[in-house]
Amino acid sequence: MLEIVVKLALVAAAFALLPLLVGQAEHKVMAHMQGRLGPMYAGGFHGWAQLVADGVKFAQKEDVVPRAADRWVFKLAPGVALVPYLLVLIVVPVGPDGQVALDLGLGLFFALAVMGIGVIGAIMAGWASANKYSLLGGMRVAAQLMSYELPMVFAASSVAMAAGTLSLTGIVDEWRWYWLPWQAIGAVVFFVAGLAELRRPPFDMPVADSEIIFGPYTEYGGLRFALFLLAEYAGIVVLCGLTTVLFLGGWKGPFLDAELGWLWTLIKVGVLAFLVIWLRVSYPRMREDQLQKLAWAYLVPLSLGQLALTGVLKVALG
Repeated sequence: MLEIVVKLALVAAAFALLPLLVGQAEHKVMAHMQGRLGPMYAGGFHGWAQLVADGVKFAQKEDVVPRAADRWVFKLAPGVALVPYLLVLIVVPVGPDGQVALDLGLGLFFALAVMGIGVIGAIMAGWASANKYSLLGGMRVAAQLMSYELPMVFAASSVAMAAGTLSLTGIVDEWRWYWLPWQAIGAVVFFVAGLAELRRPPFDMPVADSEIIFGPYTEYGGLRFALFLLAEYAGIVVLCGLTTVLFLGGWKGPFLDAELGWLWTLIKVGVLAFLVIWLRVSYPRMREDQLQKLAWAYLVPLSLGQLALTGVLKVALG
């Protein structure tokens, strides 16, 4: 019982800390890449207090609920968007020898299913706000989820087929370095589809501030709006963690896997999170038709091809 409590406490601490670190990193990386000097001055040295200032700003804002809104759904939506990512972290292994809160035999299936639930929070927010722009944003979230869930599941299924298990810990145990070129297409498809599900640029059409006024979140302010932003950063941590476990060998590194496995996992997650931020500042937002075409005309065929390749190689090598 004590071991379970300690593991859950560590997961909760990681869930509270890692998304904030990603948010702080995004401020600094964007400041350097785009010449945004403001975030580099708050608090003095390298703008260390920028995230604190943002938190104070959100806490001071008034919590307003539109008169015509469905109040209970409106208030529950931020929690529905955030909590599923905490549940996913429970099954993501960070190191060997039981360094995971809960090692489920169907861990991959559980993680993908729960990540899909997180998107429902944005749909709830759009529907409950009694705002046509918010409803339009919620409908776009739903359409984007249906489009990108399929290639994401196919790409993850390719790794599960290669490893012969749905356990995330088992997948890392079976992973070998020569899987990198073999599963490269699946890794790209999984990562891109995950970004689209998180509605990160250039896939942020449902929350486009210049087109539909921040989509499902138009009527939100204060801490409720901050929870949606926190859910986005928590989703980045979860996506990078799953990509690391499925395609990059998890805790396996060039040396000392048993002793430094958790460090290799964090390094890989950090590099992928930097890539997520880099993509945000490098590419313009896609149109809705471009976004759907990418999913159905490119990612779905590529993921099916990866699945077929894995099946052929599995039979040939097995």
